[in-house]
Amino acid sequence: MFRRHTLDVTDMLHSNGDNFLAVLVYPPDHPGRIPTEGGQGGDHDIGKDVATQYVEGWDWMTPIRDRNTGIWDQVSLTFSGPVKISDPHLVSSFFDDLKRVYLHTTAEFTNVSPLAAECTLRVQVALELEDGVCLIEQMETKELSIPGGNSILYTFSPQLFFYRPSLWWPNGMGKQTLYKVDITVDVRDYGESDSWSHPFGFRKIESYIDRATGGRLFKVNGEPVFIRGGNWIVSDGLLRLSEKRYKADIKFHADMNFNMIRCWGGGIAERPEFYHYCDLYGLLVWQEFWITGDVDGRGIPVSNPNGPLDHELFLICARDTVKLLRNHASLALWVGGNEQHPPDDINAALKNDLQLHPYFKSPDIGTNLMNSHTWPKASEDPSRYLDGTHVYIQGSLWDGFAKGNGEFTDGPYEIQNPEDFFKDDFYQYGFNPEVGSVGMPLATTIRATMPPEAWQIPLFQKLPSGYIKEVPNPVWDYHKYIPYSKPGKVHDQIEMYGEPKSLDDFCEKAQLVNYVQYKALLEGWTSRMWTKYTGVLIWKTQNPWTGLRGQFYDHLHEQTAGFYGVRSAAEPIHVQLNLATYFIEIVNTTSSPLSNVTVEASVWDLEGTCPYHKISKNISVPSKITLPVFEMQYPKSHNAKPVYFLLLKLLDTSAKFLSRNFYWLHLPGGNYKLLETYRSKKVPIRSTTEVSLVGNTYTVKIKVHNTSNKSVSEHHSLPNFEDRDNQDEPISIENNGGYGSMNAEEPATETTEGLLSRVSSLFSRKNKHIQVTETKGDHAGVALFLNFSVFGKSSNSKSEEDNRILPANYSDNYFSPAPGEVLPVDIKFELPPNTVPQVVLKGWNTNGHHLSLQIPKL
Repeated sequence: MFRRHTLDVTDMLHSNGDNFLAVLVYPPDHPGRIPTEGGQGGDHDIGKDVATQYVEGWDWMTPIRDRNTGIWDQVSLTFSGPVKISDPHLVSSFFDDLKRVYLHTTAEFTNVSPLAAECTLRVQVALELEDGVCLIEQMETKELSIPGGNSILYTFSPQLFFYRPSLWWPNGMGKQTLYKVDITVDVRDYGESDSWSHPFGFRKIESYIDRATGGRLFKVNGEPVFIRGGNWIVSDGLLRLSEKRYKADIKFHADMNFNMIRCWGGGIAERPEFYHYCDLYGLLVWQEFWITGDVDGRGIPVSNPNGPLDHELFLICARDTVKLLRNHASLALWVGGNEQHPPDDINAALKNDLQLHPYFKSPDIGTNLMNSHTWPKASEDPSRYLDGTHVYIQGSLWDGFAKGNGEFTDGPYEIQNPEDFFKDDFYQYGFNPEVGSVGMPLATTIRATMPPEAWQIPLFQKLPSGYIKEVPNPVWDYHKYIPYSKPGKVHDQIEMYGEPKSLDDFCEKAQLVNYVQYKALLEGWTSRMWTKYTGVLIWKTQNPWTGLRGQFYDHLHEQTAGFYGVRSAAEPIHVQLNLATYFIEIVNTTSSPLSNVTVEASVWDLEGTCPYHKISKNISVPSKITLPVFEMQYPKSHNAKPVYFLLLKLLDTSAKFLSRNFYWLHLPGGNYKLLETYRSKKVPIRSTTEVSLVGNTYTVKIKVHNTSNKSVSEHHSLPNFEDRDNQDEPISIENNGGYGSMNAEEPATETTEGLLSRVSSLFSRKNKHIQVTETKGDHAGVALFLNFSVFGKSSNSKSEEDNRILPANYSDNYFSPAPGEVLPVDIKFELPPNTVPQVVLKGWNTNGHHLSLQIPKL
């Protein structure tokens, strides 16, 4: 299933008239059966083939009919002359502390003609500048004679030299610079016979076991990378793969501030477009081969202890996959399998095939030659290795992952008390490859993907122990719903906000929990960065179908609130609350120290007053560290309220925002049920919107202003969060009637939406649309859990249809501005044909009313 096939059809084609391709499809040899009780990989028969295994069902996936049958990847027709290029290998080696860099290039050249071919080979490296202009950095030309019917593996020598090239960095550490490498072969008396092109990033990846934590540590370009990422199954369970969907998927992961994706062993070797966007957005890729403990020797019942039946086919597929993916800057490591290593003979072969070239051996393995002046012999050129640059680990529970010896020590996979993620006894090993939790989507998605009988929320059964057991409807069971309670350990996290009364109420409260749960997970891990942990991968980031667990966005590409919880927690520079100690911590994952920064902490109660406010200035934070600053002592105060909000801000010396973080909290032993009554306290909101259009992509820039009066104004000398982007102050409709430098002669049009909002729309001569919308309110306090959605309406739209425009990218969502705060949100989306866009803002205490922004078609 994971082997590329090429057929020479030259002699079969008719040069005049149509040509037809007929494909005879057979089912797989071992599709397996699904036991009544289900299970991980069904009856495990699927593991006898070299094929993807999730299709027999898992605890997050229903089995797929006609599984592993037919063509699943692209079929393309390519043309070449007498000599064709196959599987070039590009390797960059670094010397003198990254100053001197050499590009090693090897490719196979095959002469398919019976006559000798006199060839001119050319390798060219260019860097794309602005407006599509390319700067050629290096070019080399070589002559080569290839006998008829022969192939030659040719290494360009001398290697191309670069002095201080622009480097490729993981997401959050720097730019993802990609050069364009072109290889061409010209044949005498024929001309250009074939060409090959690939983006290439200059970077050096090292990986070894960290002595301080026992976890696997990754370095890129000499800098340690604290891994915060997620497990990836497959873009679509039915393998309806597309470049557009890959782009949206990987962009989402970058938007969450993740820096690694693990391609799980029960899935597939993704298509090149997947890795291209990982290159583009800076996501390191952990690539696993097609072995899982559940199916290959460690499941219940134990089966296939020797893995797939055809070991040679497995190795052919593995070697071909390496050739397909090895040039991608994002590729970080190879792993033999999920919670299992391959059979001994396969494992030994992979260890041999994927051994590291001496340049890429890390300090605990051999000599690190980054600073060496030694030059290798031609026979040792790293581009002649199958890979030679990425470490191979035999399985996901070995060698610095989990306990490191193969024991099942990943997880857990269920709801947790948020404060537990910060405690000493939560997880004992340095790098957790899998830790998972809940993932309920929005009510709109439930209605769009499931029948009405699935709109019934779970029954909440109170047990004698006082815990609540959720009993979901059969459709949710089928879609693998995971509850928000764990009787005996974790009280129901949804019921803590009050027992839900409807599907909308249930899903809205689930989003509150999603946000808290996943933000606490990553903040807990980051709190022990380098002292206890080297990284964590969340199980999992998305679902390949309409599943109801472990996801940050659903199969329709709508983000859950958990998406924005981890986005906040995984900021490169971050201010956070340790939920176990209540100390404010500054996280600096970057390579640069922070000097003279300021932390502000303010508590807001449900009455809109600020009973606690503290500023700590002139703080120095070294690079790659989490620094406790001071204890947030409000919960210990005499008149502490049972439920309150905490706003944290981190600013640099010029009062520019480095981080903003917001929490809703309760006193020990309490709950959030007072937030139920807080829904009725409507806070006034003003939004200022600027719309622009490039191609068919809309960019909507919105400033959301909580206009309720500040009750702590005398304490606040710090700027608003919007000032981090040097944005102008929001429009005052009463004072300006316009925006910025717009001319007074440009008319304003006003409409009224009931008694709740007022809209002022203005059009500039630059074809940009400016709109100011107000929603009135009589409460001074936090506007809790505001979230945007984008809808598209056409002339034939029906009211019951799901009219969301998906995917849409939000710079932030599910946010909570305090009194007087202005928060900027940027939204980007592609507008379908014949559709009018509408942006809707709603929140916890908007009292059932939505603020609607009518976006014109520019």
